[in-house]
Amino acid sequence: MTLRNVLAASVICFGIFGYGQKIWTLQECVDYAAKSNLQVIQNSYNKKIQESNLTIAKKEYLPNVSGSISNTATFGQSQDVFGVSQRNDNFNNSANVGANILLYNNGRLEKNIRKVQFDVEASQFDVETVQNNISLQIAQHYLNILLNKEIVKISQSALQNAQKLRDRAKITTDVGTTAQTVLAEADAALSREKQNLKVAEVNRDRSRFALAQLLMLTDYKEFDVADVPILFDPQAPDLDVEQVLDKAYGNQPQIKAAESRIKSSEAQTEVVKTAFWPTITANAGVGSFYFNSLATNTVGINPDGTPIKEHGFFQQYKDNFGQQVGISANIPIFNKGITKLQVEQSKINQDIAKNNLDQQKLDVKQNVQKAAFDADANYQTFLTSVEAEKSTKLALDFAEKSYEAGRTSIYDLNIARNNYANAQGSVAQAKFNYLFSQKLLDFYSGIPLTL
Repeated sequence: MTLRNVLAASVICFGIFGYGQKIWTLQECVDYAAKSNLQVIQNSYNKKIQESNLTIAKKEYLPNVSGSISNTATFGQSQDVFGVSQRNDNFNNSANVGANILLYNNGRLEKNIRKVQFDVEASQFDVETVQNNISLQIAQHYLNILLNKEIVKISQSALQNAQKLRDRAKITTDVGTTAQTVLAEADAALSREKQNLKVAEVNRDRSRFALAQLLMLTDYKEFDVADVPILFDPQAPDLDVEQVLDKAYGNQPQIKAAESRIKSSEAQTEVVKTAFWPTITANAGVGSFYFNSLATNTVGINPDGTPIKEHGFFQQYKDNFGQQVGISANIPIFNKGITKLQVEQSKINQDIAKNNLDQQKLDVKQNVQKAAFDADANYQTFLTSVEAEKSTKLALDFAEKSYEAGRTSIYDLNIARNNYANAQGSVAQAKFNYLFSQKLLDFYSGIPLTL
């Protein structure tokens, strides 16, 4: 094969394998979900509806302009005031253009605009709330993948040790130094480690699949995340829960949304109260009409006895052209007490909005307190797991030396190795649990999610 063919084949292979699998970072996962998640999209639509409502509210200041055209044809006999019957066949056409504008309503339009502005704010915070919830789920899934990858490495190391032990047992058994049961136990231990590795790999792939589903990726088999070096400094959590809560109350969008809805409900009460006040509007219009008698084309007789002919369509429109202006006031006197009841209902909605704010604050408080409790508990678990790992490693070292000296059996050695592998897995689990608790507290303190 020539050098050119080798280079061409390399380019093709790179195109197949280099671009076949995208490695996702945490930020890429968060950014992708912020744009494609269906819950985020749904709340974005709600925000657009509120923005459209705000545009409509602002346009209420403009006058209403409308036009109308009517055509009426009448056929049949009619009787005049003298009792004389005659044909009354005629055609009427009219056209009008009118406009009206609100002059006074005790500030209803302005108050309604302010109310809708608060609704727009709340809808934007709703979008941010969903994005935050998705981001937390992504971070948890991402850390779970990293944890399962670490457990796979632990299982691979255990498998390598089991393979070495089995190879050694095969040699010693073949030369007659050890009994056949030693080789059988070594084979069984090797099979168990292969099974453990396969379970670890399945759990790793399952965690990848869970995150791919959260991101709504179709090609989940090719999905993987970047291996982030976790800089883990096991420091005892020094937490001021009240300080974290103060920051969370100020930066969490679900609380801001609840506060905006309180302002919206208060503004809505002011809008409803304007129904107690008069409404003054001004109107203006222009129009003209055309009349044609279908029974005769005369509308009268001149003094000299000659008939007066009907004017044509355009001439009549010119002659009959008229204008009108006016001001009207609608003064509420009695409407069965409905306005008063509507004000009371609006005040109830204010209480509901305030209760919702209290509920949101309670949820945030409980989440922060749980994260703080988990951080402390996971830290203590991590410390005990590290101590267990050290002791099981020491026990493994003694077991290996004892086995090499012939003072202990392969069964005891395998038990020591299993204990050490389990201790390593417990340390990894406690480390990632503690890390997520810390990231959760940072999140409520206003620190972006990063690894």
